[in-house]
Amino acid sequence: MIEALPALVLGISNSNGNRAKAGFVFPDEGAAVKKIGIIFGMETTFPPALVEKINSMGEAGVQAELATVGEVRMAEPSPYHVIVDRISHDIPFYRSYLKNAALSGAIVINNPFWWSADDKFFNFALGHKLGVAIPETVLLPHKQHPPGTTDRSMRNLQYPMPWDSIFSYVGFPAFLKPFDGGGWKDVYKVNSPEELYHAYDQSRDLCMTLQRGVKFKEYFRCYVVGQEKVHIMHYDPSAPFHERYVKDPPPVDPKLLERVERDSLTLCRALGYDLNTVEFACENGIPYAIDFMNPAPDADVNSVGQENFDWIVNAVAELAVRKAKQHSGLMPEYRWSAFLSGYYDEAAKAKETAPKKVPSRKAASRAAKG
Repeated sequence: MIEALPALVLGISNSNGNRAKAGFVFPDEGAAVKKIGIIFGMETTFPPALVEKINSMGEAGVQAELATVGEVRMAEPSPYHVIVDRISHDIPFYRSYLKNAALSGAIVINNPFWWSADDKFFNFALGHKLGVAIPETVLLPHKQHPPGTTDRSMRNLQYPMPWDSIFSYVGFPAFLKPFDGGGWKDVYKVNSPEELYHAYDQSRDLCMTLQRGVKFKEYFRCYVVGQEKVHIMHYDPSAPFHERYVKDPPPVDPKLLERVERDSLTLCRALGYDLNTVEFACENGIPYAIDFMNPAPDADVNSVGQENFDWIVNAVAELAVRKAKQHSGLMPEYRWSAFLSGYYDEAAKAKETAPKKVPSRKAASRAAKG
């Protein structure tokens, strides 16, 4: 097991020669070592393997470790130049820590501002607008009132719901699932209105979606890393959890795989995720994207298998190192739109493409005479 190094260092000076406040290291452009930190939860195989891979790459001035988070002061930088986030969707403390780190120039994989704003129903609508095949989907209100609300809080909502219209649009079988969830939690397959009502009654105060069930022949789960690399995995959602990644899949039409790869990149580039999985259920040769908000995807060797595990470890390691080397120390424009769009990458690109200053005629003349 790789042990985390201390994350807090006292009395470090920044590039301007000013003493950093006790307890914090400023991740400056001129830092001798660009540090990559991984924050994670219960998973045990991917984080240490990622650290080991990065540190074995021999990239001068780049070091990875399992992150340590202690005192978090407002507007104070994190000691990490790049942070790989595997847990903030479950721990709000980490999500706020990452936003604070990004405010001072840390690069976070994935963007914590967009991740906080995103939801799966929006993703379905966006995918449809982008020309990706999406099964017919509707948004359903909470079956039970959210905490602190009553029926008076829902007075804009049509009642009863136009169920006949919804059933006509979506059809059966269908899947009832949270508009913002994961891990197959609270997902119900329903074959009739009666089954839908029964499942809906169990959804508590969750906001749900109802989506047409795809009668698939092929099913793929795709790793997408850096909005550039796609690794297509054959997947069987009906199998036991540890057998869902198919080891010896049957041959597939290359054109179908080409479209799956293209649609995966289209979705992740539009959403801005640098690490994601996209799931496709294929019916009559059409790949329907049914889930593509997985910014901390399953990467446990015991479930994905050794070959897929090696691919994702290597791809994320290369991405994190590239981000660390690109880290410029540029501070963001303090506007919400900048944070949502991934201001850091834009700032780095702006620096790379900025035109060089042309010396004045007088300066050029003096240089020539000298």
